[in-house]
Parts: sequence; C-alpha cells; structure tokens
Amino acid sequence: MSVLSTKVLVLNRSYFPVHVTSVRRAVCLLYQGIAKAVDHQYRTFDFNSWSDLAAVRDDDTISLVNREIRVPRVILLIGYDRVPKRQVRFSRFNVFSRDNNTCQYCGEKLPRSELNLDHVLPRSQGGLSTWENMVCSCFTCNRVKGGRRPEEAGMHLIRKPFRPEWTPFMLETFSFKRYHEWRPYLNMVDAAYWNAELLEQ
Repeated sequence: MSVLSTKVLVLNRSYFPVHVTSVRRAVCLLYQGIAKAVDHQYRTFDFNSWSDLAAVRDDDTISLVNREIRVPRVILLIGYDRVPKRQVRFSRFNVFSRDNNTCQYCGEKLPRSELNLDHVLPRSQGGLSTWENMVCSCFTCNRVKGGRRPEEAGMHLIRKPFRPEWTPFMLETFSFKRYHEWRPYLNMVDAAYWNAELLEQ
C-alpha cells in the first residue's frame, strides 16, 4: 500500500477526533491552509513549517520534487468545531459489536460471515427491528429457534439485548492500523461511526 493511502486522524478545532482520512487528503488540507499538522508534543505546524522539519529515521515520508517531508499522522482543522453525533447507529455491524460477535443463544464466538441477526420476539409475532429485540446468532441456533420465542424453542438468551451507549470509532473498529500518535486523542472519545443504519420498525 502506498504511504499516501495510509490513515491520518483528523481533529476539530477543539482537538476532538472527528474523522479518519488518507495521507493524500491530509497533505492537501495542510497545503491549502485548512488544517495544521500536530506533532507528539501537541505543537501545530502549517505546511511550510512542517516541511522544514527533518524526517526522523523511523518516520514515514513523502517524496517531493526537491525534498522529503514527514507524514503527518494527526491534523487539526483550523475552522471546524462541530463534533460527531453521539447517538449509536442501529446497524448490523453495531449489533455484532455489542454482542462481541457471539451467538446470544449458544455463546459461540464466530466470524461475522457465520453470524446473522435474530428477532428475539419473531416478526411473525409482532416483534420489531429494534436494539431491544435483535441479537447476534449463529446459523444453527437461528434455524433451531425458527419463528418461535426463545422459551418456546427451549432456548435461553445469554444477555438481554439493549441499546448501547458507546459508538465504535469509524474505521478504527474495522481493523485499520492504529498509530501511536492517535492514542492521546482516542482516549478522550466514545467516538463516531460510518456504517449504514438499519431501519427501526
């Protein structure tokens, strides 16, 4: 993978994480004066002053026509102070995350491709697609339960489904490489997300 496609953490004006972008986009924002680079000592740099810093041996660098510059891993948006919404998006990914990719009937932890969502109170009995009625289940338990309530199928929930109060942090949750420069900012956050929302009905 090209260094230009690797990830940069984007902070709002209050140093709150709001996005993850590519190095290519981050450098463009620096060059246009829309953002500043932030180093490990929380100092900020415009494009020219960042370009003047000598690259350390372990740093990722970008080659320009007449020099190499460090890759900024954190940038600060100069004029942006909004923050991500804090409501947890009702999505397949977030239900799987809440349930730790574990079938809520048999307790087996599986890859997401081997799991599905189950309505605790089946739709055929008036069950709704809500946080409080959806759980992660393996294919076997889903077939055994069928269109019945757990007690009708002789099954028990490991944990009652609930609406979580956290939100996974964007692409970080999807196993992208985490950079040590991000840690101080991610510790402040319960975060944001980017996945598709399910319709509650």
